[in-house]
Amino acid sequence: MQDVQDIQKKLPLLITTGEPAGIGMDIVLMLAAEDKLQDFGRPIWVTADSSAMQQRADELMTVGALKNCPIWQTVELSDNNNIEVNDFLNQLSSQVSDDRAFVLLDIPCASSVVCGQIDINKSAMVAKQLEVAHQLASNQTVAAIVTGPLQKSALIDADIKLLDGTMFSGHTEFFMQQSGCEKVVMMLANEAMKVALVTTHLALKDVPAAITADNVRKTVQIVIDDMREKFGLMQPRILVCGLNPHAGEGGHLGVEEIEIINPVLQAFIDAGVNISEAMPADTLFTPRHLANCDAVIAMYHDQGLPVLKSHGFGDTVNLTLGLPYIRTSVDHGTALDLAGRGNASATSLYQALNMANEMADKSLTSST
Repeated sequence: MQDVQDIQKKLPLLITTGEPAGIGMDIVLMLAAEDKLQDFGRPIWVTADSSAMQQRADELMTVGALKNCPIWQTVELSDNNNIEVNDFLNQLSSQVSDDRAFVLLDIPCASSVVCGQIDINKSAMVAKQLEVAHQLASNQTVAAIVTGPLQKSALIDADIKLLDGTMFSGHTEFFMQQSGCEKVVMMLANEAMKVALVTTHLALKDVPAAITADNVRKTVQIVIDDMREKFGLMQPRILVCGLNPHAGEGGHLGVEEIEIINPVLQAFIDAGVNISEAMPADTLFTPRHLANCDAVIAMYHDQGLPVLKSHGFGDTVNLTLGLPYIRTSVDHGTALDLAGRGNASATSLYQALNMANEMADKSLTSST
């Protein structure tokens, strides 16, 4: 079994650089130049336009952000969307002379890239990166996907659709639909805490209607399953926020806790899960409670994420639970104004790679 594990542990981490006019390529190059891509004990694969990557490296060297140009091995992908894994891997059969090199999966843009300038004609290339990533993760050619930032508005303006024909709404929805998942869960994590969300990008007025027993139940189950399978925690300790102030104050400030949330949580408690009933968020997010907690489930976006980011903005990782593979992401946007200037921070990408690597290792442990 150890031999199998040793082979599997060598599966690559795949980075999608996302919007080419943004800082996705910058932060990869910065980590590569500092030899930090070697820290994970796995090959690193990157999706980008090879010409744009070389151009960005030259620009960063010109401004002094890179002392030397990182090394990569370029692999050209076929025009069709169906990746033949064996043919693909055969292209990597030649040994790379320098172990600092990463593998660049060349996905060409329609035209040359200009730092900071969005061009919707390049949106098809951004979408192709995600398609390639999904396929390589689905067939277990890579251990995990680590996504760089994309410009959602550019894909929408380019009329890029999700699999169900609806407007492109983000990485999470893309990978969910491509994987055939009914529901996934957004979790953000840093050294201080892990916070998962029952609802994500909803107007506050729409949140109460989305707090249904089914939604809460599925969210909790996905968190439990992935804490076990991807974090190696067989008995995760989970705390759950109520929806209302003071968790409803016994029904005086809202009845969602009594009628919806707590009955679901009690069923998990009865089944032996180490999970709380609905707690007031202002009490839950205190050191005393967080010290004995592996994950928090918040009811809505701005209930949980401001607290988490106040404890580590820039060091936080976005991950998607419920997918059949591991996906982590940086916690920042494209930063168009920083592209090519050498001022971007690669900290979040490093943390996202580190978490993906740890989850991949723990997934192996929990499955054996």
